Amino acid sequence: MKTIIEPFRIKMVEPIKLTTRDEREQLIENAHFNPFLLAAEDVIIDLLTDSGTSAMSAEAWAAMMRGDESYAGARSWYRFRDTVKDIFGFEQVIPTHQGRAAEHILFGVMVQPGSIVPNNTHFDTTRANVEYNSGEALDLPCAEAGDLDSDYPFKGDMDIAALEKVVAEHGPEKIPLIMVTITNNSGGGQPVSMANIREISRVARAAGIPFYIDACRFAENSQFIKRREPGFENTATIDIAREIFSYADGCTMSAKKDAFANIGGFLCTNDAELAHRERNILILTEGFPTYGGLAGRDLDAIAVGLCEILDEHYLNYRLDSTRYVVNHLLDAGIPVVAPAGGHAVYLDAARFLPHIDPLQYPGQALAIELYIEGGIRGVEIGSVMFGLDPHSGKEKPARLELLRLAIPRRVYTQSHMDYVLEATGQVWERRNEVRGVRIAEAPRFLRHFTAKFERL
Repeated sequence: MKTIIEPFRIKMVEPIKLTTRDEREQLIENAHFNPFLLAAEDVIIDLLTDSGTSAMSAEAWAAMMRGDESYAGARSWYRFRDTVKDIFGFEQVIPTHQGRAAEHILFGVMVQPGSIVPNNTHFDTTRANVEYNSGEALDLPCAEAGDLDSDYPFKGDMDIAALEKVVAEHGPEKIPLIMVTITNNSGGGQPVSMANIREISRVARAAGIPFYIDACRFAENSQFIKRREPGFENTATIDIAREIFSYADGCTMSAKKDAFANIGGFLCTNDAELAHRERNILILTEGFPTYGGLAGRDLDAIAVGLCEILDEHYLNYRLDSTRYVVNHLLDAGIPVVAPAGGHAVYLDAARFLPHIDPLQYPGQALAIELYIEGGIRGVEIGSVMFGLDPHSGKEKPARLELLRLAIPRRVYTQSHMDYVLEATGQVWERRNEVRGVRIAEAPRFLRHFTAKFERL
């Protein structure tokens, strides 16, 4: 069948408040032209993030009812730990309240002033946690990642030659770990191939450098490998995931993405001594090592979600429904990152609004207009998010100027996405009228969350 259907039924609904265009003009102005500062009830279709915004299943809600809230050694902890070890394969499992907490602990232990952390492309909190510890977050995307129109299947890959050069120049003395983000969120949600993961592992192990995976969308990446990489078409997605992690020494995970959870994450390693140091920080900042800042019911929900996310019927629906939106945008001539990723649609704001200078933030300007047009909230991934060096205060244009429309899991239907397509098309028709913005007020780290803007 050609028709995409949701492989689930809806048994509980949440009302959406419908606003007028005039109301939205005032609301976004009151929010200082930053969609993060809008009240959620004033958003019609919320595509700000897929993090913690998914709909949990009946089974996950049932699991929450059996959550064991004992402070130490709860049954929920053992169910969570055993599920993580079964899928990811690491010996040491450290729960945290979300992914950035895992990053904070990992880089707090491993990164020193002057350290270099190579990645295919760091996302916002990953980069900020490296830089907060006075390290350099070095992005090494493959050459194909720069061509947003090509149909290259694995634009999330790391540039192996560039990685080898950096490792040869600096070695393990300055490189405490190598990381790869699957899928590559900052680069258009593009997947990383198994061949590339193997090569990163080869380079890391030859140099004696630990290799970590930012695993928050591991299941979507695994399904892309099944679809696009020769030799995996008949391999179960869970076995692809297990092979991915077999090449790594550890991982960070935001369970708010590919575990359907509203909160939670974890840090994994095979290094018992390192895990001991990390747990000491965990106790100081998050909680006891068997709950890590989470309620027992959340640990149980994550354990269920990690199993559900690997259902191939769901994953096929997830990738196909995102591709549906991307293909319709391409058919309308609207610039978008192709091929489609899994968790989000990325509008190419630089080509959508070529008359706006990168440091007048075309991605932010496009986010404002899409909210005004249809009450749709997205997030800029461009020079607002990545253009500022937080230590020097100097600013330069980011490599890409994108507007990400992240699709929460099991929340919106195809008719909702058709509405998004219609609103995007209407902004496209009047794109020459759109003005840039300037930053009126912002912190140096992670400024996009709380910055205040003014229209030019």
